Amino acid sequence: MRTSKLIAIGIVLGFAAIPLVAIPASSTLSYLELIAGIMQEVQRDYVHPIQMDVLAKNALKGMLTRLDPHSDYLDEQEYRETQADISGKFGGIGIEISVEDGVPKIIAPIDGTPAAKAHLEPGDLIVGIGGQSTQGMDSVKVINAIRGKPGSAVTLMISRGDKAPFSVTLQRDTIRAPSVTFQLEPEGFGYVRISQFMDDTPKNFKDAIETLKRRAGGQLKGLVLDLRNDPGGLLLSAVAVAGDFLQGRAVVTIRGRRSSDTQVLKSEARSDLLTGMPIVVLINAASASASEIVAGALQDHHRATVMGTQSYGKGSVQTVIPLKGRGALQLTTALYYTPNGRSIQDEGISPDVIVEAPKDAQIESGIPLSENALSGAIANPGSLNGKSGATNAKRSAATPYSPPMKPDIIGTPQDTQLKSAISYLQNHAP
Repeated sequence: MRTSKLIAIGIVLGFAAIPLVAIPASSTLSYLELIAGIMQEVQRDYVHPIQMDVLAKNALKGMLTRLDPHSDYLDEQEYRETQADISGKFGGIGIEISVEDGVPKIIAPIDGTPAAKAHLEPGDLIVGIGGQSTQGMDSVKVINAIRGKPGSAVTLMISRGDKAPFSVTLQRDTIRAPSVTFQLEPEGFGYVRISQFMDDTPKNFKDAIETLKRRAGGQLKGLVLDLRNDPGGLLLSAVAVAGDFLQGRAVVTIRGRRSSDTQVLKSEARSDLLTGMPIVVLINAASASASEIVAGALQDHHRATVMGTQSYGKGSVQTVIPLKGRGALQLTTALYYTPNGRSIQDEGISPDVIVEAPKDAQIESGIPLSENALSGAIANPGSLNGKSGATNAKRSAATPYSPPMKPDIIGTPQDTQLKSAISYLQNHAP
């Protein structure tokens, strides 16, 4: 199970070290004394005995998770699990989740995993695990309840749209799903789907392009880059993939609290992998974070036409800072901006050409998939050029929420959004 709460692992911006103890100002000291006093009172009089380390951990989690949906305190076990997620190899059923209004919600099942094979869908609510309600359960408890030894079974109670809740039993597996799949479409057009941005995605993406060129007999006419249901992943992998077409130009700007934290990440100065060929990028409401960075960069540089529906809007950077044997601090430290200075946060990327999935092919969840639906989400701050963000709001208003296509239709002959992308390429091929 991949449960990173849509974490986009960023880079440390100005954090050399975090001391566990600092000398507080007098006002801060009074609050620390208040917290310490309450912890002692709980330890002394709570109806059941409770250890101080448990209270401390819960206090840290409460402080951080109230900041925004993605900041958190990770104990040692949780930190190790996060590292396993980043490596792209982990045990579980293969889903990305967020916790919304106290209930875990599936953002996307990962291709080829038990969750995908069981036809779980974006927007599905996990209302029970193993017969226990998930109401009020935090993401870590959800992770621990679903993860387990490969080969063992876990039963989920799923709520989907207006349907009555239903149960599904999945067999856990060691998850190492390929992040890149591809196929040659008729008339010499390439199709590459990136389901998540992992450490090996840039290499696999290049290999896919070269294979498509060979299969097309050196006559590849264009490319559909499918980022639908891609919940993100590694920032630098996204920069590398976008950079395959941008010849040294900017991919993303990362701006933190201080002006000195601002960084512009550029692609390597190398040749375009598909010089002169048209590119379509497909996105939907389950395209988040790293996938939005790629779509926004190719859109701003006019290197690709973005088609589909409005993306998720996860435009914040989480820096994971180890705390020397005490786990790690996962803190939102910056926001992502496209090369033209548009903030991705809370609004996402608007397609150049809106192509909705047919009603009978849409997921059945009635709950919108979007960052701004999360409690405590950071609001869009406007663009880097000082404009208020009205332009962004106008763009997103033009593309209201549209449910994503059912995952098992994506990339198949029944995929009407893919057909629209191929049709567009046919009309714009050199």
